[in-house]
Amino acid sequence: MGSSVEEKSNGSRLKEMTAVLKKHKIMQGLTPEKLRLILEDLGPTYIKLGQIMSLHSDILPKEYCDELMKLCSDVAPMPFSQVEEVLQDSFGVSWKEVFSSLDPEPLGAASIAQVYRAVLQSGEQVVVKVQRKGIYEIMSRDIALLHKAYRLVPPVSIKELVNLDMVLDEMWAVAQEEMNFLTEAANMEEFARYNKEVAFVATPVLYREYTTTHVLVMEYIDGYQVDNKESLIENGYDLNEIGSKLVDNYIRQVMEDGFFHADPHPGNIRIRDGKIVWIDMGMMGRLTERDKKELTKAIQGIAAGDVGMIQDAVLALGDFREEPDTAKLYKDIEKMLEKYGSLDMGEIDVAVLMQEMMEIMKVNRISMPHGLSMLARGLTQMEGVLTDISPQINMVEIATARMKAHLWQNFDWKKELKNSGKDVFRAVNKTIELPTQLSKILEEYTRGQTKINLDMHASRELSRLLHRLVRNIVMGLWVMALLISSSIICTTDMSPKLLGIPALGAMGYMFACIIVLYTLIKHFVSKR
Repeated sequence: MGSSVEEKSNGSRLKEMTAVLKKHKIMQGLTPEKLRLILEDLGPTYIKLGQIMSLHSDILPKEYCDELMKLCSDVAPMPFSQVEEVLQDSFGVSWKEVFSSLDPEPLGAASIAQVYRAVLQSGEQVVVKVQRKGIYEIMSRDIALLHKAYRLVPPVSIKELVNLDMVLDEMWAVAQEEMNFLTEAANMEEFARYNKEVAFVATPVLYREYTTTHVLVMEYIDGYQVDNKESLIENGYDLNEIGSKLVDNYIRQVMEDGFFHADPHPGNIRIRDGKIVWIDMGMMGRLTERDKKELTKAIQGIAAGDVGMIQDAVLALGDFREEPDTAKLYKDIEKMLEKYGSLDMGEIDVAVLMQEMMEIMKVNRISMPHGLSMLARGLTQMEGVLTDISPQINMVEIATARMKAHLWQNFDWKKELKNSGKDVFRAVNKTIELPTQLSKILEEYTRGQTKINLDMHASRELSRLLHRLVRNIVMGLWVMALLISSSIICTTDMSPKLLGIPALGAMGYMFACIIVLYTLIKHFVSKR
């Protein structure tokens, strides 16, 4: 019975999705704007999926990511009665035993959760984040249906550029993590630990005892939103100071902590009591030590105009969807470097650079680690905030100063001297051996014993051409062998016979004809 109800619900939702796709004429192709409008019409769960999808600038074309970033997460709130049900299920008691008051009007309502202001029985002002009832089941169903709907999309448009099945799986993994409020609580605690010594940064107090998978209780943050310039100036704040400290802290999160806010839009940054308060940590980015090292190497390679250094960093960072064409990758990086060749490290726009690197990796079918995809979006948002509140602040100069300081602080003299000593010793040793090796090569050459090893890397087109050439030569040799052997057999009186000639010879002629026909048909079908 339950299964039939579920099937009926899925069928109804699939019809609704199909109607939306028809409304936007999906069979005529998919444009960035059309995708955004489709997701908005499909409702809150699809809006959230679109927002997660916008992080994938290493997979999706940039124009799609830019358009999906316009998706607004504000949606109609769920009824307060459902909020009470979620609280009851989470606490095991009525919310009135935990809070002395709970405002039924939400401060904000998004696709996964909505936020309410409340007062604990102990008197603290708090914010209560409540997950939408049944959102996990709804999103799980919709993801499964999206996999089915994707097969209806015509081969032209976005389907040629990206494997949406893979993107949907990635989005579902991110959405599941964001729906577990215990993960967000752990993020808040970790972020607070990293920034404990930063005097101008604060994190909302977390009330762990009241936090569950579906409910998050934290300190209420008043203050001012970072882009509320008029109020900030009226209350004696210096916008340039806020901008420089904001960027400095963000670069610190990325380059030192390797744990950064992945959604730093103005609504998630407040100014209170002279401090920058970061809120909403459901979406955080992580970089491993290796990621940070290779990212720094790529930026240094651009500043130095060293294509090889950048290529090494890209190959070290990327996940390959197929064997990379290193020659093409080198040319793409070289072309990008033409714009940065005359710039100092401090003049490089890191946000634009990240986007361009993403484009190069995408064209070469190389996927970036999820943390770097989130960083690319985060830097773009951070640049937008900075442009709004203090456009004269140079984000790149602050970032460069922070990166240089970090490199200097973490420079291991003993290790570097040891490595340099090894390199010098190897170089001297090779130089001493050079005359002996040269003499040996000349001696072998005079004796005719010289051997040359070539490591050849053909392009895919050349590989296919060589494959067809070898195949046709082999086929030709088979035909020639069959014709010669069959002709010889036909001069004998071998039995049994077919139409007066030895049957074995006739079969040889027949196989030769079949091979010739097969080769001709394959040639015309492939039009090559």
